[in-house]
Amino acid sequence: MPGAMGGPRRGSQKIEKAKDVKGTLKKLIKNYMTQYKIALIVVFIFAIGSTIFTIVGPKILGNATTEVYNGLVSKVSGGNGIDFGKIGKILLTLFGLYIISAIFSFVQGFTMTNIAQKITYKIRNDLSLKINKLPMKFFDKKTHGEVLSIITNDIDTLSMNLNQSITQIITTICTIIGILIMMLSISWQMTIISLVILPITIFVVKIIVGKSQKYFRNQQDYLAEANGQVEEIYSGLDIVKVFNGEKKAEEEFKKANDKLYLSGWKSQFLSGLIHPLMRFIGNIAYVAVAVAGGYFAIQGTITVGNIQSFIQYNRQFVQPIEQVAQISAMLQSMIAATERIFDFLEEKEEEVTAKGKLDTAKLNGNIEFKNVQFGYDDDKVIINDFNAKIKEGQKIAIVGPTGAGKTTIVKLLMRFYDVNSGEILVDGYNIKDFKRGNLRKMFGMVLQDTWLFGGTVKENIKYSKQDATENEVIKAAKAAHVHHFIKTLPHGYDSLINEESSNISAGQKQLLTIARVILANPKVLILDEATSSIDTKTEIQIQSAMDNLMKGRTSFIIAHRLSTVKNADLILVINHGDIVEQGTHDELLEKKGFYAELYNSQFEIED
Repeated sequence: MPGAMGGPRRGSQKIEKAKDVKGTLKKLIKNYMTQYKIALIVVFIFAIGSTIFTIVGPKILGNATTEVYNGLVSKVSGGNGIDFGKIGKILLTLFGLYIISAIFSFVQGFTMTNIAQKITYKIRNDLSLKINKLPMKFFDKKTHGEVLSIITNDIDTLSMNLNQSITQIITTICTIIGILIMMLSISWQMTIISLVILPITIFVVKIIVGKSQKYFRNQQDYLAEANGQVEEIYSGLDIVKVFNGEKKAEEEFKKANDKLYLSGWKSQFLSGLIHPLMRFIGNIAYVAVAVAGGYFAIQGTITVGNIQSFIQYNRQFVQPIEQVAQISAMLQSMIAATERIFDFLEEKEEEVTAKGKLDTAKLNGNIEFKNVQFGYDDDKVIINDFNAKIKEGQKIAIVGPTGAGKTTIVKLLMRFYDVNSGEILVDGYNIKDFKRGNLRKMFGMVLQDTWLFGGTVKENIKYSKQDATENEVIKAAKAAHVHHFIKTLPHGYDSLINEESSNISAGQKQLLTIARVILANPKVLILDEATSSIDTKTEIQIQSAMDNLMKGRTSFIIAHRLSTVKNADLILVINHGDIVEQGTHDELLEKKGFYAELYNSQFEIED
């Protein structure tokens, strides 16, 4: 959702290795291009047609030149001179051919653009669907910038280069073959002279392309790295400024930008060498052909017009060879982008373990953790052997020091992650037997970090229940004690968050997220430090509203401030991933154990 206001997610920035170019092209053709076979055939036919009509032009123009030359010679010899009528017919024919060539070129260009846009449209859809199927572990290891770079930069690169490269490949091949045929029809000796440059050209192009290929891939990777850093810095700009981190941010970006500059400079410099080198080789061939043409004209084996035509063909023969290098550069850039796209699309998805169509609407909210073990990394376990039974309607508080595993427990409950071993049961059913989407319909969650998207206040509250009526939205806002504040905004419930968010405090944002959960009316509530950004007076109001909301519902409250969980039905005290104590507030204080130490430490008064 655009305009999200949550903090940035940081992750490792790993530059991926280059992959198989042929394999990537095969995937692109098989998965996305085969369905447009007929359209591609149309592109192929019209591209060939456009090229053929263009190629024939110089030969016809050469005939006109020959007519002029013969007419002048005839005039000098006392003949009729130049036949302007015949020259006019030749020029009209040439004009007609160029018009037809332009029409063919337009058709193939229009068709290929349509194909390229449809392919990129489908890939964007596939990427969008893929994002929703990826496990949370994937996003723990990727920055927003890296993911956004694939969806924006790489898709754009694929779209532009796909549109240009295919038609250029067809026209280039046709041009080379067509010109070669026309040159042979004029003079096979001069053609051989022109062809001498071919192996030299191929050798030069092969060396340059081979050296530049890795830099094009690196350029895409370093661009993603630079984008990731910029996105993270600007998302947390206030934190950067508070801790005077501007210099460090500049240094980090400079490193990434330097790497991007070097890879971009090397790739563009190497590909840029091709044109002047090809021009130099072409000029040498041009001189050789001109000398040979003059000799053959003196011998009377070739006409002046054919010499002109051949020189034009010789020039045109070099151009498509130069285009091969340009196409190669485009293909390298496109393949580098496509590799990254396919890498993303081939990432391992969340495991589907659902059995049948279990309906959460009929469940009551009895929850049991049985021998749960979990670690974000396989070699680092943070939940060791977690066991707990929660009856429907109970208010459960989860407390413990930072890093004890409190938030991890509810993430496992909502299947953001799956347990390594053990099981979590809801009314006797393993949560793995539910579809994730159906399971999460049971839960309403208020996090410590607020998340609001760019839209109206009403849309943000209705995010949990899209079909809610206006009265339901207002009722939820009143229950969250945020209705009065909303009415003070310029446009009330229709005020835009992204434009007017500067007038909304962190506490008010939290109230809006609480209203969103109240509107959802879930069976199980999860409150993760839900009142941490709210002042004491407002907290009392919210606590009262939450107490009413939690009646008859299973509720999990994660809290650091133990004063907020005194009235919980059951307090689970977690340390190092295990339950070390459990009971009510009074029972735990009487034990004078770990909970009592935590509680008393928060209320110690220094003398």
